[in-house]
Amino acid sequence: MRDTADTGRPAGWWRRKSTPEKVETYTRWSFHLFGVIEVAAIGLPVFGQVHAGVAGWLTAMVTVHAVTGCVTASRALDWTRGRRGRPVRLLWALAVLTYVCASVALGLKKYGPGGPGMDTVAGTVFAGVLTFGAGTLALGVRRRRRVFAAVFGSVLGASATSFPFGAPFAEVVVMTFVVLIGACSLATTFLFSVWLLDCVYELDAARETRARLAVAEERLRFGRDLHDVLGRNLSVISLKSELAVQLSRRGRPEAVEQMIEVQRIAQESQREVREVVRGYREADLGVELLGAQGVLAAAGIDCEVTGGAEGLPAGVQSALGWVVREATTNVLRHGDAGRCTVGLRVREGSVVLTVENDGVVGPGGSGDPGGSGDPGGSGGSGLAGLRERLAAVEGTLEAGPVGADGFRLVAEVPLARVTGAAGVSEVAS
Repeated sequence: MRDTADTGRPAGWWRRKSTPEKVETYTRWSFHLFGVIEVAAIGLPVFGQVHAGVAGWLTAMVTVHAVTGCVTASRALDWTRGRRGRPVRLLWALAVLTYVCASVALGLKKYGPGGPGMDTVAGTVFAGVLTFGAGTLALGVRRRRRVFAAVFGSVLGASATSFPFGAPFAEVVVMTFVVLIGACSLATTFLFSVWLLDCVYELDAARETRARLAVAEERLRFGRDLHDVLGRNLSVISLKSELAVQLSRRGRPEAVEQMIEVQRIAQESQREVREVVRGYREADLGVELLGAQGVLAAAGIDCEVTGGAEGLPAGVQSALGWVVREATTNVLRHGDAGRCTVGLRVREGSVVLTVENDGVVGPGGSGDPGGSGDPGGSGGSGLAGLRERLAAVEGTLEAGPVGADGFRLVAEVPLARVTGAAGVSEVAS
């Protein structure tokens, strides 16, 4: 019910987005904000300076130009992200509309009804639409030279139309310089925003790649350990078995001794494999707590760890170490947390581990080790696996949402029934 309720809330909609998606949304609406600025700074101020009818037409023209610019910027952003093709038609439409608006402004200045404010209004509209139009057109190209060509070409081409309307040469030069500076500044702002967005997506992809590489490296390490343990022993077993077969065919009693040796080596190999697998499956709680704090801090998540693992039995440390490892992994993988707290304390003969974070993004959120998003914790292979590990030490696991956007996981293991737990002092919390 909490996720359903959050669907209709703006805050819930924002929290469900990943960090790159948030940056993209911010960038997209920043482009739209420039359209609002264009209307507010160029279109609306004409009222009170010229005739109401002329002001209305000018404001409508600037509004159409601003809306076209917003749509073009949004489609160009999708193109840079590889979601659609280059909006060529929109780019041409914006270029033509910019040229038309600039020409209309110059025409009103020369052939309009006149008035004390017409020159100022015409100059403002002319410079404004050229600045916003040329700056937005830069989003439709990628290479630096093409960006400069698009901006310079748009500004110089449109400014050249000033001469047929009888504008003085000095005025045209000054206006062209002003528009060029404004268009270059706006184009630089747009392109820097797109570059920053690409960097955020690349960093997010690099973090996922790093996690996959860590898993692959661990698998390779495990494979190397098994190879080191089994490679030599299996070779010896093969040779001794072949020797035993030959001796048996000849009726030699030494064949029995060789098979006994094969049996001994096989048992030794089995024991060594168990040790390798046991070392792979066991987790040191102290190491996991330090590792969780380090990896979360590296991911930009504020992590606070309280308590320590000193004096706890090895079985308890291994089980709780896996809880910390799974919870940390899912905070990084499924959520968008900004804060995570890990607390370890002993109370009334049992040790309690609490992992709590914010930034839940819906089903399969950050705090759910199983990725199930089940508040009751009934689903998800991660939760089931943790419960199996805790059951070996008679422990319990509870997981569920807390507050508006938090998730809490609580693992409790009794110490009274664990061998070696006697005399364990309370862990500072």
